[in-house]
Amino acid sequence: QLDRLVGFSMLVAATTVFLYYTIWTLFMPFVDEDHPLQSLFPLRVWAIRIPVILIILFTTVVGSFLSVVMIRSNRKKALKAK
Repeated sequence: QLDRLVGFSMLVAATTVFLYYTIWTLFMPFVDEDHPLQSLFPLRVWAIRIPVILIILFTTVVGSFLSVVMIRSNRKKALKAK
């Protein structure tokens, strides 16, 4: 039952983020700059910066993990060979 609750909460979080980002990037450029809705969203330049930063961070973490696994694997093979 806990896994369903966690899965549902992850689905709600992902849907919320997707809707917020979609409204921010697709609809807010057509709203006047002085409209009160503009205060709910960051500057539009961050609509590009945030995904780029997340992609770089994700790539760095995955690359570091793979490097550590490969180094440890090679060490084990070298110890077996001795």
